[in-house]
Amino acid sequence: MTSTSTRILCSALLTASLLGGCASTGPSSPSARPVFYPNAKLNAVGQERANQDADVCMGQARNAGLTPDEKDNAVLHGAEKGAAIGGVAGAVGALVRGKGVERAVEHGAVGAAVGGSAGAVAGAFHEKPSGTYRHYVQRCLKDKGYDVIGWN
Repeated sequence: MTSTSTRILCSALLTASLLGGCASTGPSSPSARPVFYPNAKLNAVGQERANQDADVCMGQARNAGLTPDEKDNAVLHGAEKGAAIGGVAGAVGALVRGKGVERAVEHGAVGAAVGGSAGAVAGAFHEKPSGTYRHYVQRCLKDKGYDVIGWN
């Protein structure tokens, strides 16, 4: 690979890493936590204790075999699609420009790396929280006297 190709590949991977981190927060992410309504139980024990009880309930959900995210492999599928599209586009582009087969392979590899990175980031934005996991945690917290009004 040429040094330009290497720089492009490194930039694509760095961008994918940074954007992937952004995709893993917020109320629709698997890392979200329960939000409590300030009822008598929360007022009596305080937010810190409520968060500890939420940790216990989330641990129980995991012990029951549940996970916070739907296991649909969105990141992997996005990376696969992106790599295939980027690889073909890079190789065909080099061939159309008359760069020869050797350069077409190089351009295809760079295209696959960039496309795979972009596809992985796109897939990360499609990760979904598990409704069953959330219902389990909410039920556990309800049994402890809390009122969960959402996830954040």
